[in-house]
Amino acid sequence: MNDFVKIAVPVAGDLLQHMDLSEDEAEQHIDATQHPATVVEQLMKAEFNLDAVRLLAHALPKREAVWWSCLAVRQNPIEENSLEAQAITATEAWVRTPTEELRLLCRELAEKLKHKTPASWAAMAAAWSTGSLAPQDDPEVAPPEYLYAHAVGGAVNLAAVEGDAEQAKNRYPTYFAQGFDLARGGSGQVQPLVN
Repeated sequence: MNDFVKIAVPVAGDLLQHMDLSEDEAEQHIDATQHPATVVEQLMKAEFNLDAVRLLAHALPKREAVWWSCLAVRQNPIEENSLEAQAITATEAWVRTPTEELRLLCRELAEKLKHKTPASWAAMAAAWSTGSLAPQDDPEVAPPEYLYAHAVGGAVNLAAVEGDAEQAKNRYPTYFAQGFDLARGGSGQVQPLVN
């Protein structure tokens, strides 16, 4: 697993303690003592894609994870100049230049979208990656260590089912290819795959 240079945690169990699997049955298909990428593949093979996405989101560094959510969101059509387009554009800008101003803009746009769209969760992932959870003039409240990963998982999984839940099985292969490319130190820019 040495080729996954961006995954710093050597054992999946260290990440699984920060998330709940969607179904108890998923635990029967994994070996938590293995590298996170191996366990993601085990979950994929057993078709627990929700959990595979969530684990990979926890395994990637913050900016790579947020970028992955942007890539997944961009696989689906977004109406130009919409609030969703603004949210994903702000999130992409935060990935390139993670300033406090952009983080706050991402949070504002996610809240305007009421956390109902893939783009809103991508923006929330950026907002939860650094800074404070509290309103601007209140004492700082640091986000929990993997809070951003929950938002990334939400963005990628919502993108998979957006518009037509039946398309999820066709979208996940591309999303996993993007995530694994990022984990290997790549840009995540891969050709769309169809299962």
